[in-house]
Amino acid sequence: MKAGFVLKPKNTSELKNTFLKIKNIFENKNIDVLIDSFSAKALGLLGVDFDEMCSSVDFIVALGGDGTLISVSRRAYKYDKPVLGINAGNLGFLTDINPDNIEEFLNQFLEGKYRIDKRMVIEITYQDKKLYAFNDVVISKDVISSMINIQVDTNESFLNTYRGDGLIFSTPTGSTAYNLSAGGPVVYPLTESFILTPICPHSLTQRPLVLPSNFILEAKVKEEVAKLIIDGQEIYTIEDKIVLKKAQKPTRLIHRLKRNYFDVLREKLHWGEGK
Repeated sequence: MKAGFVLKPKNTSELKNTFLKIKNIFENKNIDVLIDSFSAKALGLLGVDFDEMCSSVDFIVALGGDGTLISVSRRAYKYDKPVLGINAGNLGFLTDINPDNIEEFLNQFLEGKYRIDKRMVIEITYQDKKLYAFNDVVISKDVISSMINIQVDTNESFLNTYRGDGLIFSTPTGSTAYNLSAGGPVVYPLTESFILTPICPHSLTQRPLVLPSNFILEAKVKEEVAKLIIDGQEIYTIEDKIVLKKAQKPTRLIHRLKRNYFDVLREKLHWGEGK
């Protein structure tokens, strides 16, 4: 069995001791470890090209925070490999394994005592490009002082024209990210739906909307230029319509059997305090 590691891109060198300790645990369990060349260079180690690594491993490990896991899941999407998140960050909505309990988890993993969550992915078509979003797609104005007008149509009919600072198209996984900050709903991550949340809308009647995942959405920006932001990590300039739909396959995340999403919400959002 082989595992491919990608480390968080910022302050990667600080993770060297943690990575080497985890690598030793993996190899003691007869799991060969590869590390992508970008992460390896920051640690002063030898690595392999990311695409080559993804092609040759059985699963991928993202060592960092939720941002690292999101980035790795998107970049590795075409290889259809399950991703394990080890939390070396702060938030940890998605990365529920800590470096201190990795050996315990690996023992369970090798006994088949784990689960794989299938998370919906958004496919974005813009001109001749196909892009993929694990968390969200944001259309944002290009000029701070002006509003943006975004017309949204579904495969059934015209939906709405949103006026304001922008519009978020979120997956259920991304519902606890930018969508939540903008006033959108928390949606159970294993459901399949689009969440449309306006950013600082001009009219208070513009409210978040949840749509079935079988809808095809078309967004047209009425201004000359706007920004398309994918997972808060990739930014494109758009001057034409974009089409969004549920991608053909989900991203697969490896989790502990006992992981409970509502426990995570209570811990991260401080629900139920004072009970």
